[in-house]
Amino acid sequence: MNKIELSTFIEAPIERCFDLARSIDLHKISVQQTQEVAIGGVTSGLIGPNQKVLWQATHLGFRQTLETQVSKFTRPFFFTDEMVNGVFKTMIHDHFFYVMNKDTVMIDHFYYEAPLGLIGEAADIIFLKRYLTKLLTQRNETIKQYAESGKWMEILPVPITEPSIVC
Repeated sequence: MNKIELSTFIEAPIERCFDLARSIDLHKISVQQTQEVAIGGVTSGLIGPNQKVLWQATHLGFRQTLETQVSKFTRPFFFTDEMVNGVFKTMIHDHFFYVMNKDTVMIDHFYYEAPLGLIGEAADIIFLKRYLTKLLTQRNETIKQYAESGKWMEILPVPITEPSIVC
């Protein structure tokens, strides 16, 4: 099984980073070039424990569908989404979040097995790993941009606060 590991430092609270990472809406923004849309399961908002999403996108010139499910979930520190159906033999994406001072370190462990045996292994060496790394890096940069600016409020529900009593 192949592994891609990425670390992203984000100047924002861990809860915000965690929720942006599981936002269906922000995911769609981060991979616009693939024309990725959620067509089943959780199609907007925040995905949570045991929930599934069915994605449709164009990758490497081919229109594909990929169904994933959140199989592990400990807010705001960790979640895993795994492929239920799709083109890969196996795909598991672990998302880790750590507090560093008031900021967050987001670490991705992305495990996958290409299909088609030796042909898939050759494709992985030639271009697949590079393509997936670029896609994940771009996604993480989008999470970082939104988390560090006021743009996160366009994606995440703003916490409800009690109204002040005016006498």
